Amino acid sequence: MKISVSLTLWLLLGAVSTNECADCQQTFPQDVYAALREMTASLVQLKADMRFLQTTEQTAQLKTEVDNLKQQQLVRQVAFSASLVAGGETTIGPFPTHTTLIYKHVVTNIGNAYNSNTGLFTAPLRGVYHFQWWVGAHGDGGAHASSAGLFKNSDHIFLAWEQQTSHFGTSSNGVTLYLEVGDIVSVSLWANTLAFDNLFHHTTFSGHLLFTM
Repeated sequence: MKISVSLTLWLLLGAVSTNECADCQQTFPQDVYAALREMTASLVQLKADMRFLQTTEQTAQLKTEVDNLKQQQLVRQVAFSASLVAGGETTIGPFPTHTTLIYKHVVTNIGNAYNSNTGLFTAPLRGVYHFQWWVGAHGDGGAHASSAGLFKNSDHIFLAWEQQTSHFGTSSNGVTLYLEVGDIVSVSLWANTLAFDNLFHHTTFSGHLLFTM
């Protein structure tokens, strides 16, 4: 009797285990495949998002680099040109001492290194610059010459000079200078001389950066 009951229980347990395994075999693979498909889709989306973020970051970095390069290029662009007056007619001088000329009519001032309130050019970069200046002369019977000298800080560099007894004339000069940041370049009316200017702009001061160092 005991043997019969044990055999029956063993057969029932075997039947249940077999059915459950059959259910597992039918359900488990479907769940795995579904999970794998979801994981694959998630990975694909994640890769796409990462590529998008990388592209966005690279684009932002590239834009920043381009903006910096543009800014550096702008800083390296220095040029100005100005005359004493925009219109009308004027004669400046004579003065007993050298007097800084203030060129009020500014036609170009790239880099804003020239100050039309003081007449001073201040080097924004260390480098080599070229300057030119002209002085207009209107004869007053030879009583006074027309002359202007270029100064680097307090040092006189070159002079333009014209002695005009009558009528009209001009004198000019130019120089290439090495400047440190903050060096000041100006043009001064020479002591006891005159400078003439009118709407044709005869008395001028110009300069530009050749290259940095």
